[in-house]
Amino acid sequence: MSLIGPTELRARFARALSTLYGSEVPAYNTLVEVSEAVNADVLAALGPEAERLGSIARVTAERHGAIRVGTPDEIAQVGRIFGACGMYPVGFYDLREAAPAIPVVSTAFRPVDGAELAANPFRVFTSLLVSDDRRFFDAATQAQLEEFLGARRLFPDELLYLADLAEKAGGLAPTDADRFLQLATDAFTLSPEPVDRAWYDHLESISSVAADIGGVASTHINHLTPRVLDIDDLYRRMTNRGIAMIDRIQGPPLTTGPAVLLRQTSFRALAEPRTFREADGTLVRGALSVRFGEVEARGVALTPAGRALYDDRGIAAFPDTEKGLHEAGLAYYRRDADGSETGLQPIVYEDFLPKSAAGIFASNLTSDGSVDADQRATRRDAAWLQDALGRALHDPYDLYAAQV
Repeated sequence: MSLIGPTELRARFARALSTLYGSEVPAYNTLVEVSEAVNADVLAALGPEAERLGSIARVTAERHGAIRVGTPDEIAQVGRIFGACGMYPVGFYDLREAAPAIPVVSTAFRPVDGAELAANPFRVFTSLLVSDDRRFFDAATQAQLEEFLGARRLFPDELLYLADLAEKAGGLAPTDADRFLQLATDAFTLSPEPVDRAWYDHLESISSVAADIGGVASTHINHLTPRVLDIDDLYRRMTNRGIAMIDRIQGPPLTTGPAVLLRQTSFRALAEPRTFREADGTLVRGALSVRFGEVEARGVALTPAGRALYDDRGIAAFPDTEKGLHEAGLAYYRRDADGSETGLQPIVYEDFLPKSAAGIFASNLTSDGSVDADQRATRRDAAWLQDALGRALHDPYDLYAAQV
């Protein structure tokens, strides 16, 4: 019996989550529909040039998701589930240093091989709460958070067993694959379990993201993101349909030069019905606005020198041709098979921008939160996260350089 390998598991997982999220957040289906219409128009107008940063089949299937977890054990379990799908942690993002500050550190689980990215580049931006950072949480709140998080179980043992089996064997038998995908999808479904109103409100006064992580007994998809070839056109079309978008597109501004890095925007978080448990134990219906629909446009990956120039001086400092970017050593390009540079192929930026991620989060927050800047930050870095994951944390620059 042939095994269902990680590539197919990843593609099926992405489709299953897309179907799930569309059923939970119907405006996401509109976002996908508009994205596909924009992409079809760009392809019709530009022909093969529209596919320089990935085939239209890849772009149409492409999604990135976002989830949030509360403890090192939880993110290590997430790593096992995604590892079964050929998705590995890449990069370290500290959103506590963004503006506004958000009490999480993050990584992205994604394929790391060029052929796997071309087959299906599903990524999941995964954020981990830093519950012992005194800038956000006092000792009493930390203790209560850790007790609450320690008592929950996000992923059933059967799911973790199948994930480990898949990663060890390089795939799963068809019946096991079906079961794995069912359990994995169920694990990220929005739970109907009542939310403790007082506890959620307390965390929300500190950070809406903290409340979304530590104020509920489960995790869920926070957003799911299709890729579009013209994000400015998409923003106009969504607005014209009467869908409330955040106030701007995050990332590099529109330019007549080569597209670089990542541009993102979203529709605003929608009020979703939830059940709350009041202090006296009664259950009442209410709503939370924590989930939204994001869309992205991807450009060429920048080298460390290119990223430094972008961070220091902005997109206006860049050459206005791909040849110029390549010759200045600012972006990653693949040469033709014969070694010539006449047909440079851009290497797609597969990762994320902390400032943009924080900007998207902030545009959809229901509370400004609070930060005590006089307190000392808890140390979190890539080495710490790698230890928590129990698996290698890849450096994105190394992965891009390997594709040249």
